[in-house]
Amino acid sequence: MAKVVLYHTDGCHLCEQAHDYAVSVLSSVDIHLQDILDDESLMSQFQTSIPVIKNIKTGKLLYWPFTQQQIQELIQEDGFN
Repeated sequence: MAKVVLYHTDGCHLCEQAHDYAVSVLSSVDIHLQDILDDESLMSQFQTSIPVIKNIKTGKLLYWPFTQQQIQELIQEDGFN
C-alpha cells in the first residue's frame, strides 16, 4: 500500500481542501496527517507552503496548489495504482 504524508496545520482552509482531495483520490492509500506546528524543523520547511503532500516511498513533494490528478500521479510514480 502506498503511503503519503499531508503536512498541514489546524485552521488552514487550504489544508482542509487538500485533505478532501487526497481522501477522494487516495481511498486505498494510507494518509498520515502531520501538523507542522508539532515539529520546529517542519515549521521552518513548510510554514509558507502548506498544504504539502509527500510520497513516503519516493520522497517526492507536491506543493499547493495541486489537483486531484496530480495527487494520483504522485502515487502512481511508486508503482501503486
